[in-house]
Amino acid sequence: MSITRSTTILDPSPEPVEEPWPEGSGLEIVGSSAEMRRLRLQVRRIGPHFRTVLVHGEAGTGKEQVARALHGMSHAADGPFVVCHGAALEEAIAGHLKENDWSAHPADAIGCLTRMAQRGTLFLDGIHEMPLQTQLRLLRLLRRHDVTQSHLEARRHDLRMIAATSENLKILASAGRFQPELYQRFAMVEITLPPLRDRREDIPDLTKFFMSQLAPLYERKVPAVSDEAMERMLSYNWPGNVSELKGVVRSSLSQVEGDRLESHHLPMLAEESTPASIPDGTATSARLQDVIEQHVLRVLKGCGGNKVRAAEMLGISRSTLYRMLDASASTILQ
Repeated sequence: MSITRSTTILDPSPEPVEEPWPEGSGLEIVGSSAEMRRLRLQVRRIGPHFRTVLVHGEAGTGKEQVARALHGMSHAADGPFVVCHGAALEEAIAGHLKENDWSAHPADAIGCLTRMAQRGTLFLDGIHEMPLQTQLRLLRLLRRHDVTQSHLEARRHDLRMIAATSENLKILASAGRFQPELYQRFAMVEITLPPLRDRREDIPDLTKFFMSQLAPLYERKVPAVSDEAMERMLSYNWPGNVSELKGVVRSSLSQVEGDRLESHHLPMLAEESTPASIPDGTATSARLQDVIEQHVLRVLKGCGGNKVRAAEMLGISRSTLYRMLDASASTILQ
């Protein structure tokens, strides 16, 4: 868990002219594709007014960045932005209470977390991994907020919540694996992020953006990208999405010696073309999951089994990598 201060789906209808996005704000949503233009307009529209938002998208599509942008556009932008993963919520709070010697019971994890995020935004990443009992505690808290009577008390407990998921919560709720009422409350306002393979025209802009961010860390100027290198990046399928692209840029910057990034600086990108369209239905999820697992294992092998390095390359946390590897191992043993 980290603490820093700092159903609406992409609308296919024509949008108004986009206002300039605040540069250097740390809230950048990069890309000139129609999907990203609509997303920025959506964030501008929702930001000042939201109470609960559900952000849905594959791993690495930028759900936390969208959450931070929503917070930055809200009236609580000067308040705390509290991040916690759904699966580790109670453990993280229990550890925080112990470190600070607070006399509170770990069972009050939700209450403690919301108090930390008062007059700010609480971001629950991976809410689909939140235990059912914790979901129920969160639901009870939201119900209590509904019956808040005095305006003064409402101001004191002012809180915005953003939940992020890479799973279909509607299906999980139908299967009894997610609280239906909690899903309905968050899904009243939903933002769906497209995978990078569906907006490849944004790859050059994203590459330039990440290079400008990361090059100073290597005390060097931003190198140019050769046509061959960019062609290879555009043809790659990016199962890890934007997070993986950032990891690849970081790794390639450490290898470039001149002022130009060439194709041979991208050994981590397997030589592959865009796969044929996958049909809709259950088979889609299964096949996409297989592709992701194979990619994770390939990256891990390329890193010589170094999990820390592999997680960095994939743009994910080590805990997420461990969960993916455990899930892959369980599938193989079945």
